[in-house]
Order: sequence, then structure tokens, then C-alpha cells
Amino acid sequence: MPRTTAGRTAGKDWIVSTSSRIMVALAAVLLVAMFFTPIWHIGLEAPQYPEGIGMQIRINTVAGDKENDLNNINGLNHYIGMKPIDPDTIPELRYMPWAVGVLVVTGLLVAAIGRRKPLYAWTAGFLVVALAGLVDFWWWGYKYGHDLDAEHAIIKIPGMAYSPPVIGSKQILNFTAHSWPSTGGIAAGVAMALALAAAYLTWRRPAAAR
Repeated sequence: MPRTTAGRTAGKDWIVSTSSRIMVALAAVLLVAMFFTPIWHIGLEAPQYPEGIGMQIRINTVAGDKENDLNNINGLNHYIGMKPIDPDTIPELRYMPWAVGVLVVTGLLVAAIGRRKPLYAWTAGFLVVALAGLVDFWWWGYKYGHDLDAEHAIIKIPGMAYSPPVIGSKQILNFTAHSWPSTGGIAAGVAMALALAAAYLTWRRPAAAR
């Protein structure tokens, strides 16, 4: 028995447009940049460091901008009682490659399948992972800046905390700390914008047809 026009229209409501599928595929491919470029950058400026020192947060490690930058940052942190920044003690750096890898593979699958529900689920999962990563980054900086070894600190200022900003700039003693997304983080932000745009256009499409 032939399908009715209404039935064919209802079936097409579940199909994602070609442009949305391309956006999802591009979003997944952009996430690959996180494996090869820094995700975030924290820099410090002070009179004693006219060229500045900084560190790059990568998908599986933390490294200094220059060869000795991370050691210099840890040396400065020692004076105020902060724990050293040791990539091997940060469990998130072990999980992040897997989380991003799953997003890349599933994103490409969603683009290939071209159905609404998988697209919505993938976009929601992407959003949850991104928000969880930002909250975890804030919590990591908060702990490092507040959980101090006051007994052995050389510089002691009651009530002072040394957490860097999640994003933006902040004055910490005689240092100005800058925290901004780097290449991998910017690529992830563009990927998120593409995913949300694809989901929105897909959601609008059936309503426009009606």
C-alpha cells in the first residue's frame, strides 16, 4: 500500500539536513585539534619577568611556554605554600583524551546517520563535557590557590588566595595572571557553536515545514 503524503512528511521530520550534517562533521573534525595544540594558556607578568612566564594546558599534560617556565612557576608557588603543578598527579589529564576521542568518533557517526535524536543526544553530551571541563578547571585552580601549606610558606598573607582566573586577567600580589583559551580551546569553542547551530536548525526545520 503506498505511503501517504502526510506519512512521507512525518518520516522526513526525523532526517537532518545536509548542511546540519556537514556542521556536525566539521565540529567533530575541529575537536581533533585538541590532540595537537594547547587547549588553554595561563601566563604571568611581573617586573622580575619582563618577558613573562606561562604554561600550556594540553589534552594530556601541562607544559611551560619555555623550557624552564613550569619549574619557575612551581618555584614561585613554593614561596606562598602552593603545591607543585605535576601533570602526573592530575587525573583529568588521563581521562580527557578518551572523552574527546569519543566525541570525535560519535560526532562523525551522527553526521553519517543523519537523524535528529542522535544529533540532539550528541550535542547535549558535548555540552555536558564542555561545561564539566570548565567547572573542573575552575575547581583545580581554586584548590591550588586556596589549599596552601601555610606552615612552610615563606610569604604569608592572612586571607590571601592565589587562584588564577578561569578566563581573563587578575592581579595576584605583584603578578598579573592571564588565562585564555589557546588554539585547541578556540577550536573546541567553534565546534560547540557548530553543534548548537546544527541542533537549532534541525529543531526549526520541522516547525517551519508545518
